[in-house]
Amino acid sequence: MKVLIAEYTMFHEPALSPEGRAMVSVLKKSFENCGHTVVLPEAGSDFNMEIERLAPECDYGLVIAPDAMLSKFSFTMDRNTHNIGTESMPVAVCANKRLTSKLLANVGIHVPKEVDASFAGKRVIKPVTGEGSQGVHVAADGEEPKEGEMSVEFIEGEHYSVSIVGSRVIGEACGYYSGLPPVVLTVNRQFSHPDASGKFVYEGGETPVHPAKEVEMIEVAKKTIETLGCQGYTGVDMVVGDEIYVVDVNTRPTMSIVGIVNVIEEEIADVLLKATVGLPPECVHYNGKKAVFDAEGKVTVT
Repeated sequence: MKVLIAEYTMFHEPALSPEGRAMVSVLKKSFENCGHTVVLPEAGSDFNMEIERLAPECDYGLVIAPDAMLSKFSFTMDRNTHNIGTESMPVAVCANKRLTSKLLANVGIHVPKEVDASFAGKRVIKPVTGEGSQGVHVAADGEEPKEGEMSVEFIEGEHYSVSIVGSRVIGEACGYYSGLPPVVLTVNRQFSHPDASGKFVYEGGETPVHPAKEVEMIEVAKKTIETLGCQGYTGVDMVVGDEIYVVDVNTRPTMSIVGIVNVIEEEIADVLLKATVGLPPECVHYNGKKAVFDAEGKVTVT
């Protein structure tokens, strides 16, 4: 079968392209290991038009792009082939951090509260729509968020993510909906922290890790993607202290995947393809290794 992997930053956002190349590299290798042919967009072409051109020739497609653009490209993929990621409407919801937080809070999931400059404690200012730690910083005293930004309480704790693959929940439901639960890949530690200027910096992470609240974190991740309608690979970012706070939901492969492929026995491509037709494996199996990866995708396995 042919699989289109459409990753935006490799050709259009040089600052993020090392991360994009690293993710495409491991995904391409896994799909090819499973006997599939991988198709990539051509450099220099209009990205959305490339999806329109290539997707009809492919059996499956996967989009990786910045949050602000992901819904548009996912919609194009949805119309032209079987999208193995989250469909465009839930992608649009998850791209809006304010809306995502509201929906999660409504079902009892802890999220950082939105506060104004009069808030007595530490605050974080971040884009309403943005990727990872980009544009996220500790607020100065009295600092107001600019247009397109929001101000939330600073949560003390350890930074983690849960990588999880949701079964088919919407779209082509008659053919593929099974009601089976998602499969958890790994819990990952994130090397994310504010620097001396207060700007949050992402420096990679390690996987798998097994924190004291691992079971509870996994249940929160499952409830999160169920609430938001996510399917396929999803990364649920958390800060864990006295409580478990969900701080971001990524409806696409994240950098953790470059480590995950080194620590599970299954091919990630096989997991994604089974999940997208409603038949995710019950679990994945760890091989006893640990992977540490940096922000550009360099991986050390021990």
